[in-house]
Amino acid sequence: MAQVNAAEAEIDLDADLFMRQMLRELTGMLQDIVGMEEAEGYINSVGTAIGTWIERKYREEMGPVNLDPAQVAALFVDLKDRIGGGFYVISTDDDRIVLGNRRCPFGDKAAGRDSLCMMTSNVFGRIAADHLGYARVALEQTIARGDGHCRVVVDLKRDGDQDADGKEYYRVEDAVGGG
Repeated sequence: MAQVNAAEAEIDLDADLFMRQMLRELTGMLQDIVGMEEAEGYINSVGTAIGTWIERKYREEMGPVNLDPAQVAALFVDLKDRIGGGFYVISTDDDRIVLGNRRCPFGDKAAGRDSLCMMTSNVFGRIAADHLGYARVALEQTIARGDGHCRVVVDLKRDGDQDADGKEYYRVEDAVGGG
């Protein structure tokens, strides 16, 4: 076998693949070492920070006005498209946004890494709550769990059902008493 120069080798490796693989390994270790619930807690913290960062980027371009539910749903689809997702709106009204997804931004690296889905929950929840006051995000189906697609439900009205699926998010000013 002839020796090949490293620069000439046909290796499927670029910055994006490297970062996705690194994230897969990090979340896998978290899930294995501290358990799924704790791993989701760590990813939750990262997702909250990322959601705030993304929210700020959109507001810098779109202005400080709060968006309505249809505009928030469109923002979700846009941001996921920008990072390689395949999200689409199933339905939207004043009470709920329902989204589907055919392609995970993490690609095949999401398989078996359910905690990565907390990124979607936190980013969607943080943005929806900041614009609309409240959000509860339920990840009903996910590619990471092997469902083949995602179904994400973002409830925009608090119904008082403490046992309802999903994670709740509140407008940041509301959470700190600022109104």
